Amino acid sequence: MRHGSLFSGIGGFDLAAEWMGWENVFHCEWMEFPRKVLEYYWPNADSHIDICKTDFKKYEGTIDIISGGWPCQPFSLAGKRKGTEDERYLWGEMLRAIQEIKPQYVIGENVFGITNIDGGLVFEQVCLDLEAEGYEVQPFIIPAAAKNAPHRRDRVWFVAYANSNGLNKRNVNNEKHSSERRINAFSNSKQILSNFQNFPTQSPICGGDARLPTELDGITFSKWRAESIKGYGNAIVPQVAYEIFKQL
Repeated sequence: MRHGSLFSGIGGFDLAAEWMGWENVFHCEWMEFPRKVLEYYWPNADSHIDICKTDFKKYEGTIDIISGGWPCQPFSLAGKRKGTEDERYLWGEMLRAIQEIKPQYVIGENVFGITNIDGGLVFEQVCLDLEAEGYEVQPFIIPAAAKNAPHRRDRVWFVAYANSNGLNKRNVNNEKHSSERRINAFSNSKQILSNFQNFPTQSPICGGDARLPTELDGITFSKWRAESIKGYGNAIVPQVAYEIFKQL
């Protein structure tokens, strides 16, 4: 499998793909420190900086799976929750990359807050956008604690697969049954979370507890030390992504 990551951070999705034995073809990350980490561990992968200025058409038909956790600040309880009015709302750019690359699978990730902002319309729009491009979509809510991290940290994972008709765009107005399946899956995922009620909601700042490798913990140079902590805080839990990847 050939994998490309968007909003790559310090490479949580890329690490999970490596565990699967997949090829990391490209990554795309705006921040300097995470990009240095990505380029160190995956020097043979194409490195893109600004998703808004990147033309992904050259990858059309050559990538099996696209992953990405687009910026969560518009939905996070720690932010101002401006939703689609936030300049960091970049789902549209991830969608454009998907349209240009046409991968078989798409795995998206965001904070729990995306489910209820604007009455759930943003959450629904992500699903509808993917369905309009010919994907079957199944969202799940999975906490970090599900893979033994000592904190809950609920995250929404959008798992999308190109349907049997290929990537032919569909009329989403006729997708009643698909929408019902999404709602049922969403409800079932919420029930699972009751097993993790007593876990802290905030992630720690060291890699072992974040279920990430600990190589960044020893950085002492003040600028990069601060950036490494920020990188851990923004990273996905790769063990969760790995479990999702194994089901594809």
